[in-house]
Amino acid sequence: MRIIGSIPHPVLKITVFQLNMKFAVKFEAGMMEQTYKIRESDSINKLSDIDMLVDDQFKDQVLEQFKEMAKILGDAYQRLN
Repeated sequence: MRIIGSIPHPVLKITVFQLNMKFAVKFEAGMMEQTYKIRESDSINKLSDIDMLVDDQFKDQVLEQFKEMAKILGDAYQRLN
């Protein structure tokens, strides 16, 4: 797997990898991460295509998912104590 680039964002670290006819888009926020795997195709075959796919709505939904992940982890810590 090799890094082919990153997508700028004020809150998230977004890194794009390429391996074996697939792209992996990794979003990082603090200690949490989400990775989306996307098959390479005629319409998605370079970093600029991934940049268009990962639009503002996609990023907003990723941020919401991070909030839910943080809640799940926080709830688990509460049960532990």
